[in-house]
Amino acid sequence: MKQITNYLLALAVLLTACTGSQQSKQTSEKQNMFSGAKGEVKIMTLDPGHFHAALVQKTMYGQVDSTVYVFAPEGDDLNGHMKLIEGYNNRPENPTAWVEKVYTGADFFEKMIADKPGNVMMVAGNNSKKTEYIKAAIEAGINVFADKPMAINSEDFILLEEAFKTAGEKGLFLYDIMTERHEITTILQRELAKIPGVFGELVTGTAEEPAITKESVHHFFKYVSGNPIKRPAWFFDTEQQGEGIVDVTTHLVDMVQWEAFPEQILNKTDVEMVSAKHWTTDLTKEMFIKITQLAEYPEYLKKDVEGDILKVYSNGEINYKLKGKHAKVSVIWNFEAPEGTGDTHYSIMRGTVCDLIIKQGAEQGYKPTMYIQAKTDSEPDAFEGSLQKAVEQDIAATYPGLKLVKLENKLWTIEIPETYKIGHEAHFGQVTEKFLRYLKEGKLPEWEVPNMIVKYYTTIEALKMASK
Repeated sequence: MKQITNYLLALAVLLTACTGSQQSKQTSEKQNMFSGAKGEVKIMTLDPGHFHAALVQKTMYGQVDSTVYVFAPEGDDLNGHMKLIEGYNNRPENPTAWVEKVYTGADFFEKMIADKPGNVMMVAGNNSKKTEYIKAAIEAGINVFADKPMAINSEDFILLEEAFKTAGEKGLFLYDIMTERHEITTILQRELAKIPGVFGELVTGTAEEPAITKESVHHFFKYVSGNPIKRPAWFFDTEQQGEGIVDVTTHLVDMVQWEAFPEQILNKTDVEMVSAKHWTTDLTKEMFIKITQLAEYPEYLKKDVEGDILKVYSNGEINYKLKGKHAKVSVIWNFEAPEGTGDTHYSIMRGTVCDLIIKQGAEQGYKPTMYIQAKTDSEPDAFEGSLQKAVEQDIAATYPGLKLVKLENKLWTIEIPETYKIGHEAHFGQVTEKFLRYLKEGKLPEWEVPNMIVKYYTTIEALKMASK
């Protein structure tokens, strides 16, 4: 009888513990739920050293409180960020109304974690400690909205995987800002590739002629929100910014996954590295001065200086297979774009029926332009009819006003209304709106987290291969 009593007592304790654990979990999840109510999202901006942090606030959102808490060290990075926010608040058309509460103590991160005046940390800046910050914020119960890259080396990737695991356990959001998913020609490329009657299916490709290619050209000196950008010196230190092969390629790898395997859950085992390489952009001291407005190279950059030339590993190329399909992504950084030009993008998806091509060169006036190149002469009228229906009816149901234009035999382009060509800066607002919607829904799409992990696995494995 005594044994039965002890057994029942132990069982009761166990059930109480389980119930308490479940209630604790439910309470935790409830604390992190959002309803979409006005001002319920309270942003904490951490060390905003990159202008992307300010671009998130170029517009206002009903769900986001107008008071933003900034935790950062004093210096040019913070001053530049505040200047951009002030500019948005004071512009003649559609001014914003942000109120910035700034803390600049040396313990800025610890202060943010301790006080926790917000429920979402926005981080865009120096990447040397970004992954550590992300992991610590998640452990403290804070949702994270992060600029890319979220990991720039193997050690960071381990921390990032741990952060995703903890976020899942705590019911928190960890999400990176993928603006290129909102560029209209990229959307059209993806949508057309999903229509078998137009695209067929993605070919396997080869290393020399991949099934999907993404190439991006960027410039160190350019204009943001109408003003010449002043980049921090650390932007040129790969130990703080990361190499180009793990920075901009984050977007390119994301687009390969997003377009070639839409809404599919990917795994690290789906990735097979073929080759990877990196090389430097060489900047003269005069170029460095123009970009940073500094008279001298700081001490931490001198390891990368030969003579007076700063050599920055900002360029990279990755050839790999994703689920057996050959893909290539590459990024190039130049000093300054020629007058009248800017950053450019090239992309091709090779299908069994047609190729889908995005060009953005001189011929296109440096504006992204979508082309469809048919691969066969058989039943050309039937193909054109299917293509026209896909563009002007199926896709136009979501994006009205699209028009198919035939350029020559087997080659078409798509006329896109100007309302969809909103530019890179405006895409930050679109990504933020999507993030807010996910907060309200209480979940990300089931493929987002595993595919973010695969994305950073790809860039980090490429860096390891290129560095050998």
